[in-house]
Amino acid sequence: MAQIITVAAAQIEPRILEKESNLAKIKDCARKAAAMGAELIVFPEAALSGYCFDNLDQCLPVAEPIPGPSTNELAKLCKELNVYLVVGMLEQASNGIYNSASLIGPDAVLANYRKTHLPYLGIDRFVSHGKGPITPHKTPIGSVGMHICYDATFPEVARTMSLLGADILTLPTNWPEGRERMPGFVIHARALENHVFFIACDRVGEERGFRFIGRSKILSYTGDTLAEASADKEEIIIAKLDLDEARNKHVVYRPREFESELFGDRRPELYGVLSRDDAMAGLRNNRGDKR
Repeated sequence: MAQIITVAAAQIEPRILEKESNLAKIKDCARKAAAMGAELIVFPEAALSGYCFDNLDQCLPVAEPIPGPSTNELAKLCKELNVYLVVGMLEQASNGIYNSASLIGPDAVLANYRKTHLPYLGIDRFVSHGKGPITPHKTPIGSVGMHICYDATFPEVARTMSLLGADILTLPTNWPEGRERMPGFVIHARALENHVFFIACDRVGEERGFRFIGRSKILSYTGDTLAEASADKEEIIIAKLDLDEARNKHVVYRPREFESELFGDRRPELYGVLSRDDAMAGLRNNRGDKR
């Protein structure tokens, strides 16, 4: 039988340094989304903390371990509602501070992802790079992959999780003005090129001089929009996903005339330049750089 699940993106406006009120808002939105039938609910990047910090010390009061007090509260809520959450937060670890996303289910944190690619913006100027692994996580409602905001600019991240069996890619994000092409084009390409469902949850509002563009989206494996939020309002969007449709990577456009094996037709033996050392050597050669 088909595995059909209902998913949601909760587009909110977190307040910087107001962790308790942000947590209360996350819990309230999770209850509302669950009442709408959602089984997986995705929240924005840094939803617990805010994002536009001027240095690392400023964020310390709202960073916490994972698992920790906030994720423990959310795990209890997941048990009560029988839902799964993906929540962006700042993680305080023994070896640094990370911009992280946690997959939380009934009773526990199931997985934690640390942002791998860091732009020169907000708290990402100061936190540590995540070192992986980049992998999806199996749950009773499907295999869920997590990456964060700028990570979606790099197609290798989504492709890696898809090759490892992700049914749904989740992207907690804080898209500022100037990044309109991300919800406009880029995430559609990630869904289409990997034949996978995609949930991007952005924030709205202003924070320390930056305005965020909203437009959270739930995308089909075809790259088409199933649900889209506004550019400036807090709201919950919701959609039903048939996971078996995304799992079938044999794409038929016209039977026996136009078909493809999305992953089977790949030629990985030709992709050696995707390793960083090879790619950087190629760039230096093209520039005539002798270094």
